[in-house]
Amino acid sequence: MIVTSPSACIAADPEQIAKVVLFPGDPLRAKTVAETYLEDVVCFNTVRNMLGFTGTYKGKRISVMGSGMGVPSATLYLTELYDFYGVEACIRIGTAGGISDDIKCRDLVIAMAAATNSAYGHQYDFHGERLPAVASYDMLKTADRIAEEKGVNARVGSVFTTDIFYSVMPERNELLQKQNILAVEMETAGIYLTSQMKSKKALSILSISDHVMTGEGLSAEDRQDSFREMMEIALETAWEFTE
Repeated sequence: MIVTSPSACIAADPEQIAKVVLFPGDPLRAKTVAETYLEDVVCFNTVRNMLGFTGTYKGKRISVMGSGMGVPSATLYLTELYDFYGVEACIRIGTAGGISDDIKCRDLVIAMAAATNSAYGHQYDFHGERLPAVASYDMLKTADRIAEEKGVNARVGSVFTTDIFYSVMPERNELLQKQNILAVEMETAGIYLTSQMKSKKALSILSISDHVMTGEGLSAEDRQDSFREMMEIALETAWEFTE
């Protein structure tokens, strides 16, 4: 079936996409979530290989779609999901590098807020005043409760969203650590700012795959277990915000 879409990047009928979307960076992780956790799965997007799927989880419709890497890619897809497809909430599920001494590999971070060096936020400056990039509190509170019920070590705090993966200023990480930043990643601030300006809900749940300061990293097995915990907390949170 040929779908006429107002988007250049998503070719789907609006009815194919649920009101709550899980949003991993990697489209293949979206495929893994759909195949592992959802029933009656339908692939609603293959444009540019940015895979999107909708299925049911415990009887409720939930979608999962890749966001790509970085704020520009994530906010492009998220804006179109909000504006063209009636999506009401987004939960980022991704990886991050630990910054805080209190953060260990395999921990989960539920991002309360995100500082950023991305120019994306400049469009939200109002007479020199910058809009803070913050999570939807009701979703954050729900995810934190679910993590506690599951016995998962999840920390709530601030993260740093960067446009620069390979930085020429390693001293930046020491400054972030002094500012009580828990982890560094590449999408959350853009997702939060976009959602706030459009009166939508958003949350970012991150799995610590490595530690920037110590050089520690996860084995393939530990990485898989940590991702499983993140995905299940995100799915349970999405379920509670889906009619």
